[in-house]
Amino acid sequence: MCPQVLFSNRKPGRIATMEEYRQSGGYKALSLVVGKWTGKDVCAEVQKANLRGRGGAGFPTGLKWLGVPQEGAYPRYIAANCDEMEPGTFKDRILVHADPHMILEGMVLSAYATGAEKGFIFVRPSYESGARILEREIQRARDAGYLGRNILGTDFSFHIVVHRSGGRYICGEATALLNALQGNRPNPIRPPPYPTVKGLWGRPTVVNNIETMANVPHILRNGAEWYQGLSRSSGSPGTKLFCVSGRVNRPGCFELPMGTTLREIIEEHAGGLPPGCQFKACLPGGASTRFLTSEHLDVAMDFESLAAIGHRMGTAAIIVFDHKTCLVEVTLNLTRFFARESCGWCTPCREGLPYLGDLLRRIEAGEGEEEFIPMIRTMCGHLWNAYCALAPGAASPVESLLTNFEDEVREHIRQRKCPCKA
Repeated sequence: MCPQVLFSNRKPGRIATMEEYRQSGGYKALSLVVGKWTGKDVCAEVQKANLRGRGGAGFPTGLKWLGVPQEGAYPRYIAANCDEMEPGTFKDRILVHADPHMILEGMVLSAYATGAEKGFIFVRPSYESGARILEREIQRARDAGYLGRNILGTDFSFHIVVHRSGGRYICGEATALLNALQGNRPNPIRPPPYPTVKGLWGRPTVVNNIETMANVPHILRNGAEWYQGLSRSSGSPGTKLFCVSGRVNRPGCFELPMGTTLREIIEEHAGGLPPGCQFKACLPGGASTRFLTSEHLDVAMDFESLAAIGHRMGTAAIIVFDHKTCLVEVTLNLTRFFARESCGWCTPCREGLPYLGDLLRRIEAGEGEEEFIPMIRTMCGHLWNAYCALAPGAASPVESLLTNFEDEVREHIRQRKCPCKA
């Protein structure tokens, strides 16, 4: 039985109440820490646990918090990212609908660690139900003394606001998110200075994914060693929320130990592929990661194991494709999404993604030429010179299409049609 930490209070068809969260140990970490530990102590314990960001980049959380100057500008802010615009990724929505107080306690603790006095939960428009849940539970936490002024009778105060975003993929980039929060166009800002030094309104700001925040109360309540023991991997502690979609029998969101193999996730937890379907490939961490093939089914799903074979964990959203799927069409669909969602700030992304989309469209339509393949490779290389990391992410499925399935691309060109369609 896999340990359920983030989903310990997950109930079918309803949200865990604040009282149910408290009965499971909720807000005990807050009582343990506030007024008794220093912010530096909290950062040290999270760093010892080696909690890494769950939003895609995987940056060490404790190290990020320590980037906030010990002395310096006030006020300070927390920005919790629940925008979740990447195709195939829906774990944050599930988490909000399962146990919102876990997220709220994690935010309060991160604020205590960094000296922040106000937090924002950045929510996409289609998550309106989640936004309403969060607003309702914020008020309940405030009434109980876990939020607001003088939390638990101490001199520590922290307030949370739910911010409904315009809903763009670019807002998953931390500095673009901060621009959007300030009412500006969501273009990324190339550091330094980093947001922990100069973020919202020029003040220190910590940006974390809400799944990252939800891990914090468990670490502080149970200790770093306990947290490390949850994993099957020595380098990537804790559990992870894996979203599985595509050609599987039981698509869904599963909490599993870090280091669980891709094969186990797909075949056991997601129920395998339907009868008559054979595994062809998957995207292991959302739309901005590279295709994994059947030779990678036994890879451990953790940061180090995937990096060792040239892949990224990303959001751990696994999208499965069977042998009947045309991966040229899949990659074209993804490229169109990324082209539409580009902020348009820099030339490689603004011009390069539509260019790639046009070449892939022509190949899929039977209008491709052999010279398109080196042209695609060259343009993917240019995307690595873009202003932020989202353009290289958009290039990842295109690059891996040519790495793993160049024969399929060439068949499109040779037959002057899609060979996967009757």
